[in-house]
Amino acid sequence: MGVNKTTTESSWVDPDDAPELTREWFERADQYENGRLVKRGRPPAENPKKAISLRVDADVLDRFKSDGPGWQGRMNEALRKAVGL
Repeated sequence: MGVNKTTTESSWVDPDDAPELTREWFERADQYENGRLVKRGRPPAENPKKAISLRVDADVLDRFKSDGPGWQGRMNEALRKAVGL
């Protein structure tokens, strides 16, 4: 026969236990250097890509995707080569 556990620990946290969002809390949340806010995340690219909608034949798309992840970059490189860049 199995043993019943008399107590279990819960991972649930009461949302009312959240810290009060004061001005001081927000000042600590952002990182500043010399009074300027430091942006987080990936730095902007020198030549950012542009999102477009492009219709291609299914067999062309299937061929690029068949080589696995990175197919969009390979397709971009093939287009660059085709236009002489």
